[in-house]
Amino acid sequence: MAVRHRLIKVSPSAVWDVLADGHRYAEWVVGTSESEPVRGQWPHKDAAIRFQVAIGPLKLVNETVVRRCEEGVDLELEAHAGPLGTARIAIELRPWGEHCLVIVDEHPLQGAGGRLHNVGFDALIQLRHRTMLARLARLCENEVREAPRQASARGVAGVGHA
Repeated sequence: MAVRHRLIKVSPSAVWDVLADGHRYAEWVVGTSESEPVRGQWPHKDAAIRFQVAIGPLKLVNETVVRRCEEGVDLELEAHAGPLGTARIAIELRPWGEHCLVIVDEHPLQGAGGRLHNVGFDALIQLRHRTMLARLARLCENEVREAPRQASARGVAGVGHA
């Protein structure tokens, strides 16, 4: 079973802000080089993001569709990966004190990924999730650290300009 978790040292709403920005998908999803919302209003049900995976000179374009969304709490996605098939990726956000416990659960649904699914495949997904959660944590924690600096800089820049 490919379930992984990470404590991110920001509020669940700060994590949700990153997940809910469809233009930032490629910043935290491992293997994705570019992404853009293409259908619906991300992350609402049935909204989709088109993403690109670069493997050397080869570029594969695929799509991720929102299958379930409980704003600020749960996001369930179906990632389409061409001949590899589809996978269900569930992301749960739990308040943990003043921080956020993020739980990612991924399982192949259809195609080669589903047929070839085994313990070795789960180990690779675990490694991918470890990196993905580290990226997500870095993005969220950096944004929270930068927000007071940016506000402070705006306040200093605005002094005497009333």
